[in-house]
Amino acid sequence: MNIRHWLIIGLIGGLGGCASTAPVEPRELVYATPSQQTFREAVELMIEQGYVVRHADLSLGRAEASLARWPEYQLQLQVSEEGSGSRVRVSALRGNQPLPPYLLDPWLVALQHKLGVAP
Repeated sequence: MNIRHWLIIGLIGGLGGCASTAPVEPRELVYATPSQQTFREAVELMIEQGYVVRHADLSLGRAEASLARWPEYQLQLQVSEEGSGSRVRVSALRGNQPLPPYLLDPWLVALQHKLGVAP
């Protein structure tokens, strides 16, 4: 191979490194409500906030939603049983970049109010 081929391979490899994203870190909170109720209310909250729910599976306790404005925000939700309550794990992307987990606290608090379990 000549030097031009090596430059092209190096450039493609460099661009591939730029496209990678940091891992998405979830934020978690445990609620004193049954997991199915928590899941339904969480999906409803997404819709109320303008998110388009792309996938929602009650049996798996998983949902994904996108906010259809620039930059695109994506929420990923996981609800599981936690004793007699439920554990909510939520993470988000803005564009292709993960949001810092602490930015999801207001969403978790809004869900807490919606469930009627806010302190």
